[in-house]
Amino acid sequence: MSHRKREDSMNPDELWNAVVSIINECDFPTNDPVLNEAYIVFHYYSELESGGHESLFTWFGSYIEEVGIECYLNELIAILEKMDAHDYALIEKAYGEELWNMHIALENGEDREDEFYHFVEKADEAYHGLNQTIDTLLETYLVSHYKDFLARTEV
Repeated sequence: MSHRKREDSMNPDELWNAVVSIINECDFPTNDPVLNEAYIVFHYYSELESGGHESLFTWFGSYIEEVGIECYLNELIAILEKMDAHDYALIEKAYGEELWNMHIALENGEDREDEFYHFVEKADEAYHGLNQTIDTLLETYLVSHYKDFLARTEV
């Protein structure tokens, strides 16, 4: 699918849709660190908006298993900080690794379900308590890289 259209003739919604389309069409992980960053932060946002941290770990779990939770969190936190989503980065610093460890324990049959869901609730409440400031930050970050993404996908 071609995403080429003059950026100056696109309204903000069209730019957002073009960037989301580029991200969703890529085979993650790619050889492009900028596109990988966009993929990671967009899917973080999407999963937390639709199903919270449990959803994030369910749908992004294979990548996290491949690179390790420490590496994933380092990547995610660096991207969140780069886009000025510092409060969201603090949430992941506070809850991310422990939530992942509880998630894995449940996957392995350990009886930590109540503890896990209590912790998920706290992390999700912290995320939603920020009143969706991530929406604007993410849109600004992704749309500002539209030309970069377009150039990288049309090589």
